[in-house]
Amino acid sequence: MALGLGCLEYVLEEGARWNWFDDATIRTCAIIAIVAGVLFIVRSLTFARPVVDLRAFGNRNFLIGCILSFMTGVGIFSTIFLTPLFLGYVRGFSAWQIGVAISSTGAASLAGVPAYILLARKLDTRWLMMFGLALFSLSLWSFSFITHDWGGAELFLPQVLRGFPQVFAVAPAVHLGLGSLPPNRLKYASGLFNMMRNLGGAIGIAVCATILNNRTNLHFLRLAEHLNSTNAAMQVMLHQIGAKFAAATGGDVVHGHGAALKKLWSLTYREARVQTFADAFLAIAVCLAIATLMVPLLRKIATPAAPSTDAH
Repeated sequence: MALGLGCLEYVLEEGARWNWFDDATIRTCAIIAIVAGVLFIVRSLTFARPVVDLRAFGNRNFLIGCILSFMTGVGIFSTIFLTPLFLGYVRGFSAWQIGVAISSTGAASLAGVPAYILLARKLDTRWLMMFGLALFSLSLWSFSFITHDWGGAELFLPQVLRGFPQVFAVAPAVHLGLGSLPPNRLKYASGLFNMMRNLGGAIGIAVCATILNNRTNLHFLRLAEHLNSTNAAMQVMLHQIGAKFAAATGGDVVHGHGAALKKLWSLTYREARVQTFADAFLAIAVCLAIATLMVPLLRKIATPAAPSTDAH
């Protein structure tokens, strides 16, 4: 298990940087992860008391709870990965500015805890989970309209909508998934349940990194198709920037033209990056929307009755 997960984590974290299976180390780690994973599954299914109880997947609530925990991990960790990258690469924010800009998410998450505790005493937690996942998905859908001038003010409401429902999405999955198992199997299955959320985060970050690498080039080429001699607005901009740089360098027209083209490339690349971040946020929103539709498949867990006063 340790060898398989360790190699899998390395493949997911470093794959996008080294162009996935074009790199020999990535290929080797992927093979080790597959072989070790298969041996781990065989061992877990043939040993009486395994470290991780894979037989728990036979329980419907536990299986669906693990899937929902996986998807929630994708949403939580991927957005933590994407938002600072956008603010750093596109807006050029410092670490302090990024921290201030995304602090509203943490504040909203804290506010969501007492609200969930109060509502969980009165309402079916499955409805609360649907609310949390739906609102989480809605917030990420709103991120898909992101532009290059978004900062803390523009991100405030989407981040509040992202932070507040997180406890509504996480806590019911734990209660409904693990609460359906008998106590003697709980200690072996709880590790598997927690691992699913972390694995979802690792895979979500890897997928988002791949989207950022691949879709940026695609959007850049699509934008570049419109930057030709028939584009009057582009010609005016190049002339203005070229004239400005030429005047600053004593009438060097060639230098001014080169500087204008460099500026045009920079603006095009920035907009391609913005569109790519929007694609990544939209992909996560779709994932969470699917998770929302899966919640009704969970069975309600009966609350155990309180012991009588004369019970021993």
